[in-house]
Amino acid sequence: MAEISRKLFLFSILLAFFGNTRLTNANEVDQNDEATVEIEEDDQYVSPELNSDSVYLSEHFDDENAFKRKWIKSEAKKQGVDENIAKYDGKWEIQQPIRKILKNDFGLVLTTEAKHAAISTLLDKPFEFKNKPLIVQYEVTMQEGQNCGGAYIKLLSKGTNTKADLRKFHDQTPYTIMFGPDKCGNDNKLHFIFRHKNPKNGTIEEKHSKKPTQRLDDIYKDKEPHLYTLIVRPDNTFSILVDNKEVNAGSLLEDFTPPVNPPEEIDDPNDKKPEDWDEREKIVDPSATKPDDWDETEPAQIKDPNAIKPEGWLDDEPEMIPDPSAVKPSDWDEEMDGTWEAALVDNPACESAPGCGQWAPPTVPNPNYKGIWRAPLIPNPNYKGKWNPRRIPNPDYFKDDHPFQMTPIHGVGFELWSMSPMLLFDNVLVTDDFALAERWAQQTFVLKKAKLSRDSDSFLDRGLKYAGDNPWVYAVVILGAFLVIGFVTYLLCGPKSEPEADPKKTDAFVEDDPHQSEAEEDLKEEEPREKPTKTKADLEGPEEEVENVTLTTEASPTETEGAGDGHRKRKPRKE
Repeated sequence: MAEISRKLFLFSILLAFFGNTRLTNANEVDQNDEATVEIEEDDQYVSPELNSDSVYLSEHFDDENAFKRKWIKSEAKKQGVDENIAKYDGKWEIQQPIRKILKNDFGLVLTTEAKHAAISTLLDKPFEFKNKPLIVQYEVTMQEGQNCGGAYIKLLSKGTNTKADLRKFHDQTPYTIMFGPDKCGNDNKLHFIFRHKNPKNGTIEEKHSKKPTQRLDDIYKDKEPHLYTLIVRPDNTFSILVDNKEVNAGSLLEDFTPPVNPPEEIDDPNDKKPEDWDEREKIVDPSATKPDDWDETEPAQIKDPNAIKPEGWLDDEPEMIPDPSAVKPSDWDEEMDGTWEAALVDNPACESAPGCGQWAPPTVPNPNYKGIWRAPLIPNPNYKGKWNPRRIPNPDYFKDDHPFQMTPIHGVGFELWSMSPMLLFDNVLVTDDFALAERWAQQTFVLKKAKLSRDSDSFLDRGLKYAGDNPWVYAVVILGAFLVIGFVTYLLCGPKSEPEADPKKTDAFVEDDPHQSEAEEDLKEEEPREKPTKTKADLEGPEEEVENVTLTTEASPTETEGAGDGHRKRKPRKE
């Protein structure tokens, strides 16, 4: 027991040493690395600020007083709906998320459901589509999911120039671009709609982008913040990003319905198909006649004339009989329930017979059957092909090579209806510099996602992540694992104290004296034993015995330390 205790004590010291080494190294890394674990866990959030001429609007909703001065709730009514529900009476509030992520981070929340709601603000300066791209970016958190409704943003066109105009904001207010998620049932959309002005007649038409290249179902149900980014470039290309990953891209000229430019030619609306125009490719042969031997009265199936009734067929036995064990219920009332009849069961007499009941031969195809005669089809000698109206130049044709040059934007707003409450909007940005949009996201959205990721990580996940950032941890873990395995193996399979030799040289009972010291035992063991006869083998024995003891001592220091606990091994004497 003393030996095992010493081993366990040494093992504990080594574990404490390596644990202390790990903590020391971790502290050294933390002191040299600004992005330490402790700093990350503090979730340092400061309301972002972008001071640049490239910013047209930056709204983080963290200052409620500034929000009330800047954003205007609509006092208008939705057009084309019942008077009782036409008013924009949905409620907007500045709140922290239900699931608090960062300290002092607030957002704009549509707290009501099944109500029309509209709110808007003016840009710090109008955005004009000239030689710089338009970048629109904002966050949406569907805190209770989304069953049916939109969470898109509208970029209001020139003409909405004052706060008085914002109070009249409604569904028919002219906008230049509408962008963002929309869902109802299984129909999930990520809108990018721009209103294009016909340069020929001045009419306005909505152009809808193609669908995203991937499904985006999770954004409507995971209840986490998502970042939506739209980039429209002067070269007429666009990109749509969700959480900084591109999900849609294309051209304003090619990837919208209806297309920006109409076709050069159209079908003549006044052209009509001639009455004698024959579009039939084949016709019935008028010269064909039914053969004289064609018999249409023959049936398709007839009874097999070669069939023979199997022997033992029971013609007089029915296949089903009333259940002989059935008993009429005691509460059966024949006046109300009708005549009682036992349920039918299989006739036991038919079990050993090939069949019961009236036998009839099976039916087989009729070799004389030909069916109804029809005349064959032949090519139509008067066939002229499929008729199409002639093509004429499109009187409404125009060619706009620069659809990017849209109506200037003077404001932004949310005009929504949703069946799910607590929609949260945050960090709205309008800029012409994508690097600024990335910096804005780093100060807001990226912090949130990092915090959510840390909160969802298990202890093991955090350890693996920390080890990934600090490769030295792997070396410590591997070394520690080898040490643990080595010590466990040593404790279980290592050298042990030698058992006492069988006392063959005495007839008396030998018992260890618990009060005897190890020194006394060593002296006692070194006393020469009496030998009845000294031979050459006896004389050689002690010399070899000492040599053997010396070798064993050199090979196993541990055994030497415990030598006093038992008798040393003696080399067998040579006879």
